[in-house]
This record gives sequence, C-alpha cells and structure tokens, in this order.
Amino acid sequence: MPLCCIDTACVDLRYADGEVLSIDCIAVEDEFGYSPHARAELDWLIYNDPLSYVQMLLDDKPEEYIKSAINPHNLVSDEN
Repeated sequence: MPLCCIDTACVDLRYADGEVLSIDCIAVEDEFGYSPHARAELDWLIYNDPLSYVQMLLDDKPEEYIKSAINPHNLVSDEN
C-alpha cells in the first residue's frame, strides 16, 4: 500500500521500493477546466481521501466522479 502525502498542491505516493508518483492537483484541475464548484469537490476528495483521488486519475475517471458528486447540469467547463 503506498503512502500518500499532500504538500504544496501535490499528492505524492511513496511506494515501499522508493518510487514516488507526484500529481500536481492544480494542473489536473486546470487541464479539465472545471467550474469552481467542481474544483471544490475535487479538493474535498484530495484532502479527505487522497488515495481515491489518485486512483480516480489513474483510472481516467475524473468526469465520472464529478458527475456523481454534483448535479450533472452544474458541470460547466470554464472554457464555455
């Protein structure tokens, strides 16, 4: 089981063999261009269940998480 550490807007996974996977959470949110409400939902997941946040990204399912966390009609891209 990897150790999850949140620091400077990144989630770092440190594996027993010394390998580190670092995810820049701000870059992830910017990439998808989510609304402020959707970003707040992602922030909640980062701070309350960071391993699930990482798994969601590795499974390429951030849209599914957001849609399940908020009303789909409120899912608005900042680019629109």
